[in-house]
Amino acid sequence: MTTLDAPMMEESACSGSEAFALRVLGTSMEPEFMEGEIILIEPEGALREGSYVLAQHEGEWIFRQLCKAGEAWQLHALNPAFPDLALPDLSAVRGVIIQKALPGRRKASKRYV
Repeated sequence: MTTLDAPMMEESACSGSEAFALRVLGTSMEPEFMEGEIILIEPEGALREGSYVLAQHEGEWIFRQLCKAGEAWQLHALNPAFPDLALPDLSAVRGVIIQKALPGRRKASKRYV
């Protein structure tokens, strides 16, 4: 499971509307997101199918691609070795990934909105 390097992250850690950055840990979102990359999250970003999102799942902060499965939503891992995770509703989603960057490689950044 791709987790995020956010040891002190709590729901009150950031103001509701301020964007914040986290470091990617793990391989579940490869090949698009590699371990060590920095992702920028917009807490009040518009949710839509296909967006990359930050969510809480079973008490852990993760990010995945938001996908629709019939009438239900799920968190989709890009790496096929990881399962998709069902979402009862969108309340677990805490923000939208709007940009990624590789530290020290400015030209390697990519925007998602």
